Amino acid sequence: MKANPLIFREYDIRGVVGKDLTEELVLELGRVFVHHALGKLGVADRPLRLALGRDGRVSSPSLAAAMAEGLRRAGAEVVDVGLVPTPGLYYAIHHFAADGGLMLTGSHNPPDYNGIKMTLDGHPVYGAEITRLRDLLAEGVQQDRSGGSVRREEVLESYLQRLTRDFRPGRALKVILDCGNGATGVVAPALLKRLPGVEGEVLFAEVDGTFPNHHPDPTVAENLHDLKARMKETGAELGIAFDGDGDRIGAVDAEGRIIWGDRMLVLFARDLLTRQPGATVLGDVKCSQVLFDAVAAAGGKPLMWKTGHSLIKAKMKETKAPLGGEMSGHLFFADRYLGYDDALYAAVRLMELAVAAPEPLPQRLNDLPPVCSTPEMRLFCEDERKFGVMERVLQRQKASGQEFSDVDGVRVKLPGGWWLLRVSNTQPALVARAEAVSRERLDEIVALVSAQLAEEGVAFPAWEPA
Repeated sequence: MKANPLIFREYDIRGVVGKDLTEELVLELGRVFVHHALGKLGVADRPLRLALGRDGRVSSPSLAAAMAEGLRRAGAEVVDVGLVPTPGLYYAIHHFAADGGLMLTGSHNPPDYNGIKMTLDGHPVYGAEITRLRDLLAEGVQQDRSGGSVRREEVLESYLQRLTRDFRPGRALKVILDCGNGATGVVAPALLKRLPGVEGEVLFAEVDGTFPNHHPDPTVAENLHDLKARMKETGAELGIAFDGDGDRIGAVDAEGRIIWGDRMLVLFARDLLTRQPGATVLGDVKCSQVLFDAVAAAGGKPLMWKTGHSLIKAKMKETKAPLGGEMSGHLFFADRYLGYDDALYAAVRLMELAVAAPEPLPQRLNDLPPVCSTPEMRLFCEDERKFGVMERVLQRQKASGQEFSDVDGVRVKLPGGWWLLRVSNTQPALVARAEAVSRERLDEIVALVSAQLAEEGVAFPAWEPA
């Protein structure tokens, strides 16, 4: 079956509904996934058991139904858990002892997008495995098997119990949660009620795939406007926002300042390292150098790795790291939890840190050296062009003789700062970020990057320091 090859990303499948993703295509992808899974796992004496979930997008119910049918035709036993956040689907895989799982979600992409995140045998499906699925789809040789079934199961109550069972109460805390009309709305209100000493409210918990209030991407400052306003009105100490499918978290302090993902990771790492000295802590290439230095200073082993939820999860398993995270707000806990990115669990842990001491969370970061940085910026670049642009930038850096890392794109170290450029695996975009010891130096570094991109016809957007 023909499909747009650009929907097969590094760590998921994603595209425009009706154009790139149709019910017919998703059904065939279900059949292909089972064929691939049977070959990989060698399951012959029983049906393959797969959990299936979906987010709240308008297209997700019909696409999930098509996926369930494809999985069933191929002989799989499908446990359909319905509308859940993506980490709720990951939890369901554990809860039902499934061989793997599939989540229909467009994450933080525009409303006309949707996609598929996949897990098999306790590991994310990404990279070469996704390429294999693309090739199997094109070959069209998969045969249906008998014995397939679909059954509906509830998992949210069990998931809620797991999220809250280890919470350690402390002082009182007032918090505002913002679900952005995404899938976390089916969990967040009940979650807040179950945390002793925590009070507050939930914004936009009604699941609505048109996202009528604001787009559910907590890395974009303008999407946090309503959260900040309600915090100011109520005197809340902490604000927490979730992305559309609940695997990324954003946070705001009482002064309206954003606590970016890498700074949250500093807080979590310092706490963890008091109990696990010498532990490895992963951060992606977009994270501040301050993070890696802080982990080392606290007695941990910092490890910079590629951006991408599947890539971080796989590296954590490989290195047995108990904690990892990304600038984008994917936070991964193998400490007291199951090792995947769960924004709701990260929120519980952040609130637990907040109530454990009298001073607000930002004050616990006052000892970090001051730096000035850009936010994570997505620069529009067509899917057909972005890899070529990235390769030419890489070659120029190799020729320049400057110190750089190519673990994921290009991260160039300069006197007084650094800059990063990498290809987005989820959007037609390049991702840029820079950091420096001062605003003046930051402007100089950004100008260097802008000049390189101008040669490629890619516009660098207006920005304000993060």
